[in-house]
Amino acid sequence: MDAKTTFAIFGTVFLAELGDKTQLATVLFASDRKNGAAAVFVAAAAALVASTAVAVAAGSTLSQYVNTRYLSIVAGVGFIAIGAWTLWSALRGG
Repeated sequence: MDAKTTFAIFGTVFLAELGDKTQLATVLFASDRKNGAAAVFVAAAAALVASTAVAVAAGSTLSQYVNTRYLSIVAGVGFIAIGAWTLWSALRGG
């Protein structure tokens, strides 16, 4: 894999993770003085690595059976649907 692809993947995942519920949960765990910051970091990082491993395994397996073009279309439609739902909820005041 080349550096351009690596940076594109890193940037996409990094931006997607900023401010999401996982990050907010990690902030809450870290703000509790009973939890050490290093332990929260290690646990959260391990969870992200594990969930990423599942996603990579699923993507690799799916790509053997389904054309990646179709997977991209499904992912794009999914993102649009989530965005539309979020926008609709915000406009309705929910």
